[in-house]
Formats: sequence, C-alpha cells, structure tokens
Amino acid sequence: MTAPVIGLSAYSESAQWAVWHAPAVLLPAAYVRQVAAAGGIPVLLPPLPGAAEAVSRLDGLILTGGGDIGPSRYGESPHPRTTRVSEPRDAAELELLGAALRTGLPVLGICRGMQLLNVAHGGTLRQHLPEEAGHAPTPGTYGSHPVRLAPGTRLASILGDDGEVDVPTAHHQAIETLGDGLVPTAWAQDGVIEAMELGTGDGPFVVAVQWHPEVSTDPRLIAALVAEASARSHVGA
Repeated sequence: MTAPVIGLSAYSESAQWAVWHAPAVLLPAAYVRQVAAAGGIPVLLPPLPGAAEAVSRLDGLILTGGGDIGPSRYGESPHPRTTRVSEPRDAAELELLGAALRTGLPVLGICRGMQLLNVAHGGTLRQHLPEEAGHAPTPGTYGSHPVRLAPGTRLASILGDDGEVDVPTAHHQAIETLGDGLVPTAWAQDGVIEAMELGTGDGPFVVAVQWHPEVSTDPRLIAALVAEASARSHVGA
C-alpha cells in the first residue's frame, strides 16, 4: 500500500544554520518524526498564496502551532501580549483549511491550528491566558496538565474513554466564543476548551487540540490522522 501524503503548514522565519542566517521556511522536526513514525509521508507547505492548490495531492492535513492569529480576523483589536502575527501565514492557512474542508480531507489542528479552525468558523479567541493558569510554561519549554475528555467523541475513541489524560502544553491563547458547527471535546481544569471537533464525529475527520501531541510520548492522535488519511487514499484503489 502507498503511504499517505500528509501536508504540514510551515512557518516563514529568520533562521541560522552553519554560516548562514537568512529567511527560511521551517517546522520543528517533531511534527515530521511523528508523521513518519505513523507511516505517513510528511510534506511541508509554505505560507504562500496558492499553497492550497496542493490539497488535491494530499491525503491529510495538519495545521501546526506557532504565532498568534491576527485579531482582525475575528473582529478584535490586538491585546498588548498578542505576538508574532503573520498575515501571509493566516491567509495561506485559511485557504488550506478551506480547501481541505471542501474536499473532505482529514484535518488535525494543533494549538494555533485549533485556533485557526475556530476563527475560520466565526469564533473568537481569548488573546492572553493568565500565567497562573499553567497553560504557558517557561518560554522554550512544554508544561503538562490533565484534560477531561467528553465521552463518546472521536477524540475519546482515539485516546481512550478513561475521562482524563495528561497532555504537553505551551499556549497563551485559547477559544473564547466557539465557531459554528464546532463541538468541544476536552477541557482543562480551569474550563479552557482544550479540544474540539467539527460536527458530531460521523462526518470527515476534523479534530483539533490545544496541546502539542507532536512532542508527546503518546503517538495515538497523529497516528489516527495518518490512519484516516491512509483509509481515504485507498478507497476505490
């Protein structure tokens, strides 16, 4: 069987390697390793106009973490702590997401990817979580906290219907108003929505989490996306 091709939205950042310091399109290697370990072929998608044309050649899409989404996208002014907004990335990823949803492509949103899914459906974001909530650890590190899973959801079927799991976390924004058609499927102890799905679970695979499964020792969530992409790619083959 042919391995499914999984698109990963990438950053445009200034980077340094060897003797070079220049603009680069990049993504933390943890995403690539997890997709490859699950049997997928990871392909980085740059934040450029027209990148959504690649969707027809993909079997699945992961919208990755990163900087904040421009508040104007959901009708608000920037909070003083809102940072690393990239209009080109916002535009490119919204196009990617729209194309993926129109074609029924399996989608997994991670951190910023979950927030993007919410904004795309008319939702709003809480632009800064209080430090004492435990969602944003020391910069450059990941924290950990438990989330409560909604039973009977696609997410619970992937991670187990035990009711609670510990997850790696690093975010300072969260869902404020939920977008149309989105269903919350996990919560932190302080009530912050930590996961959501599009629809009731019997439609296309569209799952989003606020935490970072790419750095977790639990491969099940990314493996589920790759498995769904594989099944879709071999229908009728």
